[in-house]
Amino acid sequence: MIPRQQLLDQLAQFDRRYTELEQRLAELAGSRSDPQAYQALSKELSDLRDTVLSYRTYLRIEREAVEAESLFHAQGDLEVRELAKEEAVALRQQQVELLAELERDWLSRHEAPERPLIVEIRAGTGGQEASLFVADLYRMYTKYAARCGLAVEPLESQRTEAGGFKEIAFSVKGPGAWRRFQYERGVHRVQRVPATEAQGRIHTSTVTVAVLPEPEEVELAAIPSKDLQIDVFRSSGPGGQGVNTTDSAVRIRHLPTGLVVTCQDERSQLRNKEKAMRVLRARLLEALQQDKRQQAAQDRRKQVGTGERSEKVRTYNFPDRRVTDHRIGLTLHKFDLILEGDLQELVDALSAADRSTALQGETGP
Repeated sequence: MIPRQQLLDQLAQFDRRYTELEQRLAELAGSRSDPQAYQALSKELSDLRDTVLSYRTYLRIEREAVEAESLFHAQGDLEVRELAKEEAVALRQQQVELLAELERDWLSRHEAPERPLIVEIRAGTGGQEASLFVADLYRMYTKYAARCGLAVEPLESQRTEAGGFKEIAFSVKGPGAWRRFQYERGVHRVQRVPATEAQGRIHTSTVTVAVLPEPEEVELAAIPSKDLQIDVFRSSGPGGQGVNTTDSAVRIRHLPTGLVVTCQDERSQLRNKEKAMRVLRARLLEALQQDKRQQAAQDRRKQVGTGERSEKVRTYNFPDRRVTDHRIGLTLHKFDLILEGDLQELVDALSAADRSTALQGETGP
């Protein structure tokens, strides 16, 4: 449960933001010089409307309740005072019920958006072992998605000769996808004895995981064709019969940022281009949001799931058969089950810690 004053402070912030949006939209309405900004602000205003109107109703009831209580405590006709008391009690009950609704609404605003997402896994330090662990994590995530009824679609991959991946990207769609995957962002560390290690020494490797929401048009405008360099070439590596016979692979470079995406898993050049553009747009949105976070909150760090590449979030220790999430200090001795996709206990614990942090006022971007 959120402390009452803290909730009221948050609602007051929403109210002030709502007023700012109304003023800003009134300014933009006259010129319509920036239709995308107008659309984005209109959407934000619409999202806040019900909450702000309910909060203003709460404030009106508060004023009426104070007036009724003042009348009850004043000297005067006993019958009038009793009526005032009854009215005050009824108004306070309305406040309790309305505040409970506002609390549920506030909490729902901190739930993840229902939207498709893209997960990218990349080998870090550790060479071949890191690439093999990329494959292990990909298998774990696909199994977890299947348990949750989510659809997985491979988008981009670079295989290694050892059977792992230098990197792989895939989309996840379905109710609760973001809520279930958002805490996987960061550096995952694996400790195990490689098959090629004759002395039985434990090696430590790292893999980075990025979880990117697929952007909507209002969040990220169409990318001008002049900003894109698109190359096609013949696919290589595993991929099925005929994968090497046509120029179906696509490489897209975003010239302003230097971001490069390559897709070659599909036989169709059009499908590879479509997938590459989805990955590129997600990366651009993440870069844009990261810039905003750094500018607005350079001295703030969210305790759970910041998604920074330098943050070691979890360790998978093969010899001890344990998994430790360093953000919340949780160690589980259900190693095999986790690698088979049983991530729910970790997700629930991280979600609970995240919510606790949010209720203490440390809401992240």
